[in-house]
Amino acid sequence: MTRDTGFPRADAEHDFLRARREQTLSRLAAWLRREPDDVNIMLPFDEVVAALGNAGEQRLGLQVIRLDSIVGSVNRTKDFDRRFRPTSARVRQRWERLALANRRGEAVPPIEVYRIDDLHFVQDGHHRVSVAYALGYETIEAYVTQVRTRVSAHGIRHRGDLIVKDYRRLFLERVPLTGQARAAVIVTDPWNYAHLGEHVEAWGFRLMQDEGRFHDRTTIAARWYTEEYLPVVGMLRQAGMIDELTETEAYLWVAGERYRMIRAHRWDDEVIAAVRNRGRQQ
Repeated sequence: MTRDTGFPRADAEHDFLRARREQTLSRLAAWLRREPDDVNIMLPFDEVVAALGNAGEQRLGLQVIRLDSIVGSVNRTKDFDRRFRPTSARVRQRWERLALANRRGEAVPPIEVYRIDDLHFVQDGHHRVSVAYALGYETIEAYVTQVRTRVSAHGIRHRGDLIVKDYRRLFLERVPLTGQARAAVIVTDPWNYAHLGEHVEAWGFRLMQDEGRFHDRTTIAARWYTEEYLPVVGMLRQAGMIDELTETEAYLWVAGERYRMIRAHRWDDEVIAAVRNRGRQQ
């Protein structure tokens, strides 16, 4: 809760001290809960774009955005935490000057942000965002530049999530799935994207050997999904072998088990039964 004593300068000083105290308490709470180190760190814009793949950008102009949609920064990740609370006294003088201006009702310029899906990253205006949070605002004016990426930012919460996104982007470059197929093929362990990419490429190589002609990556990806992936996932669902895995993880596991057990690439009831029995024995 903001404090209003009728003395704006004193209130602004109190605002900063309160924000610093909350930041320290947040770090302590994260440590007590044994949360990952990156839980309170804002997302670095350059790392996010590198993981997702830059596909272009477009200026959208002045908009009103929600403060809780701002999750990262272009170049100030060390001065503020994920909730834009100051991490040291280094920013205090400028911070209190902006807080004082807000309390006096003075005009404050809009911030500048990059937008990736529904996430925003501050290019200019970190102190303004921090003060707005401290004063209990829910929205802020911003000049927005939309950044298009090759992989969706959906699911990114912490810095560690970028590893999964990076591997997914590389997988989709090797296996260019589109539409529903692209949305359906999901794994949670980043290394599984590498294994799956190798698996699809091997499947495509065998396909070209069988048919005696070359296929490009897009064709192989589409045919693997319709001729291999969907039928196998359907059988796994009927056999009750999906459980808590994603359907792609279940497919990848059973495909590996099938090959290790019988060195074959066919799918029939005998194969499914053998793999299922092996899973029960583990």
